[in-house]
Amino acid sequence: MKEIEYFVQREVLDEIRLDEVAQKGTWSVKPRLGERVKESLRCSGPRLKHILLSWIPVLGWLPRYSFRENAVGDLISGCSVGIMHLPQGMAYALLASLRPVFGLYTSLYPVLVYFIFGTSRHISIGTFAVISIMIGSVTERLAPDSNFIVNGTNGTETVNLDERDAYRVQIACSLTVLAGIFQILLGVVRFGFVVTYLSEPLVRGYTTGSACHVCVSQLKYLFGVSPARFAGPLSLIYIIAATIITHFCGLTDKYYIDVVGEIPSGLKAPRAPDATLFSKVLGDAFAVAIVGYAINISLGKTFALKHGYKVDSNQELVALGLSNTVGGFFQCYSVTSSLSRSLVQESTGGKTQVAGLISSIIVLIAVLKIGSLFEDLPKAVLSTIVFVNLKGMFKQFMDVPSLWKTNKVDLLVWLVTFTSTILLNLDLGLAVSIGFSMLTVIFRTQLPHYSILGNVPGTDLYLDTEKYKEAKEIPGIKIFRSSTTIYYTNAEMYLEVLQEKSGIEIGKLLTAKKKQQAKQKRKQEKEKKKAKKEEKKQKKAVKHLANGTFSLKESEISKRKVSEETNGQRQGNGVALTLKETTANGLGNGQVNWAYQPDTTMSESDSDSDTGCHGDESITQVSHHSDEGKGRACGSGTHSIILDISTTSFVDSVTVKTLKNIFRDFGEVDLEIYLAGCQACVVEQLETAGFFSESIPKSRLFVTVHDAVLHILNKLGQKDFMLDMSCNTQM
Repeated sequence: MKEIEYFVQREVLDEIRLDEVAQKGTWSVKPRLGERVKESLRCSGPRLKHILLSWIPVLGWLPRYSFRENAVGDLISGCSVGIMHLPQGMAYALLASLRPVFGLYTSLYPVLVYFIFGTSRHISIGTFAVISIMIGSVTERLAPDSNFIVNGTNGTETVNLDERDAYRVQIACSLTVLAGIFQILLGVVRFGFVVTYLSEPLVRGYTTGSACHVCVSQLKYLFGVSPARFAGPLSLIYIIAATIITHFCGLTDKYYIDVVGEIPSGLKAPRAPDATLFSKVLGDAFAVAIVGYAINISLGKTFALKHGYKVDSNQELVALGLSNTVGGFFQCYSVTSSLSRSLVQESTGGKTQVAGLISSIIVLIAVLKIGSLFEDLPKAVLSTIVFVNLKGMFKQFMDVPSLWKTNKVDLLVWLVTFTSTILLNLDLGLAVSIGFSMLTVIFRTQLPHYSILGNVPGTDLYLDTEKYKEAKEIPGIKIFRSSTTIYYTNAEMYLEVLQEKSGIEIGKLLTAKKKQQAKQKRKQEKEKKKAKKEEKKQKKAVKHLANGTFSLKESEISKRKVSEETNGQRQGNGVALTLKETTANGLGNGQVNWAYQPDTTMSESDSDSDTGCHGDESITQVSHHSDEGKGRACGSGTHSIILDISTTSFVDSVTVKTLKNIFRDFGEVDLEIYLAGCQACVVEQLETAGFFSESIPKSRLFVTVHDAVLHILNKLGQKDFMLDMSCNTQM
């Protein structure tokens, strides 16, 4: 393949010049809050239509439904899924510790509601094993058999099954309605993104652990035993143990085949849930709401991506919430989409949710007319149906070797989620899993990869010098980069690693500088005191000389004048010479010349050579370049540091403070700090936080690392080195 070349010729751009060249605007494309409120309250025909179509999607696609293209496929798909609903509904109702008929109700009403409000064309709403077992754990915890024991004949104790089952239905309906309310509220406030905190390894590990709970819950039907119920942590282990002991030790007095029992024909009138139970199932309802939505949206987006349409995550939250809320009034328990039924609905030719409508009609016929035919169906048969439908979940164990090869952190999340779900039950297991998953995110941002970058010769590329052999550091310039956003959890480590990687211990340099400044100050004070002392001595000597020379009496002066007139000019010259010699001898006798001024330049130079850097390696070194004398750190030869913050997506107050401290502390030892690769949103945040000032001008911020490097080299006058860093790059 022929090599591709590109040539770039432009000026070096800092942030100020970039704003001018790119014509950065100060306008905002987002409407103001007042305008948005006014717009939301405005009523018009098109706006009303848009609201109706967004909240009731069926009004948008059903009038355009093509019978020619979709009717046959939807009919076949609907019948196939409807037939699956019958055994699955009854079987999964047993998981929820409810009578099988309530599984049929759950396969009817919520499907009709989702047909109206849902946006996915292929998922099948209804009963699902994981949600059913979550419901069952709550109903058995709040309505255990021990609460409904009555005295039977001959002094025996029996469980009032009718009263127990009726109360469990109330619990399941109350939990379902509350979960639906949570989902509706989250959808209305556009909180659909909350499911993104449930990573795929977490969801798959959780559903695999839930599948184990499902299997264990079916052992009693499979073996025909009635072990004691356990709840809470390690309940799975106690169930398993009780079932084995009961079955193999022959503890049951009577062996019989447990069947489905009575399935009343017809539909029951809606009934309001028991609101007094809301406080008891609050946490469980939220967990059911989140897990149900996570499963639903993951399947919905999978089919939407495959078939080229869009699923509205917030509307899906509302649709699922309405399905649960309405269903709860009709004695249904919580629903979500089923993978097995959704795959059948898609593979048999289903194109729209008309298939779901047809499947609900099949279930309705079963409830009204043929429900009695299932009364003698053994529960062991329903258990085998559950086991078969869990096959896909158990295949998720293959995630372990796959994640071992690709991402060990995700593998750890999978294993912790699976283990906590098995040992701590479904509710606590989910909480622990989410907490652990969030911790992995925090740890990964707290422990990013830090690197020193070097230039690849002949290019404008700057790569990690530890990973790329051709990446060479530029003499005197350290380029530092973090692999993640700098924020309050890793800001302190950022500063520590910067010093470690650059080889500049700013604390020691500042301490050495302060000691040198203190030493210089003491030296200056000592010189000042000495000068004052010498000045006093000199003034005293001059005063004494003046008094000895000019304190002659008038008579002596007159006599000397007569003598001068007699002896002529020679005697006068002798007096003058004597005065000058005396004065000269007076100054030369240990006195300071007032006209002498110490050479401050030499003084500063001498002090610099004694700054604690030993020998000729001082904090500042003089070079033949005009500005090169500034900022060579002790022993390292570094004069400039470039912080590549292109990976930073936001800054908080701690980040701003950290960057300010870096500019201040490194500047005190004459090291120049520059920023490079800053995103526009981050620049705005820095401006809002008051980061830029006279000491940190915007001219210290450059578009790319290469711009910053060229600016530094030009400032130092290293033209020859600049010519070697051509932007003529070969690919």
